[in-house]
Amino acid sequence: MNFLRRRLSDSSFVANLPNGYMADLQRPDSSTSSPASPAMERRHPQPLAASFSSPGSSLFSSFSSAVKQTPQTPVGVVEPPVPSTPVVQRPRILLVIDDTHTDWSKYFQGKKLNGEIEIRVEQAEFSELNLAAYVTGGCVVDMQVIRNGTKVVRSFKPDFILVRQHAYSMALGEDYRSLVIGLQYGGLPAVNSLYSVYNFCSKPWVFSQLIKIFHSLGPEKFPLVEQTFFANHKPMAARSVDASPE
Repeated sequence: MNFLRRRLSDSSFVANLPNGYMADLQRPDSSTSSPASPAMERRHPQPLAASFSSPGSSLFSSFSSAVKQTPQTPVGVVEPPVPSTPVVQRPRILLVIDDTHTDWSKYFQGKKLNGEIEIRVEQAEFSELNLAAYVTGGCVVDMQVIRNGTKVVRSFKPDFILVRQHAYSMALGEDYRSLVIGLQYGGLPAVNSLYSVYNFCSKPWVFSQLIKIFHSLGPEKFPLVEQTFFANHKPMAARSVDASPE
């Protein structure tokens, strides 16, 4: 306090104070109200109301600036619609295993799956086919056929199978069970079950299924012709010896 008294009593110090400073010190509320310095007044010459804006006006100005930066389409101009490219479904291949007495392609001519997917028929006999089957790649069939005197060689991946020919015969070179196994290995769906096609390669195996039905329904409802199965020819030869007259 003594320091302040000495400074205030100095005439040169008081002369350098801002105008009205000493009068403001004598006011009762001088401790809570500090006047702005000339430097602050020169720094903010704009009025207080202009330095603050309402939230609505600030939001609108931001929206307006965003609209100005966005390219606009002239009024009355309509963008032409982009034409969509139609999805063309590939035709599904039906492999028919049968002889040439029946032309299966005419039965599927003009037919479509779900009204939109075409059906392509490939027809051949077991003797004209070869194949390779994969775990994830499906089944690829090689076909060599003679059509109107011309040899046709094709490789394709069928989507469906229709078997109309026996896969096994006692004749030499007419055992095509390996092709049935390959078709099953490739996971191809068949119109008639490949499981049944393979089972029908053995007549005694089929007859054994009939025997099960015979025992289930009885001979009156499901009669069977009496038969005997031999694993090989030896029991048959032994019986013929036992049955021979002395």
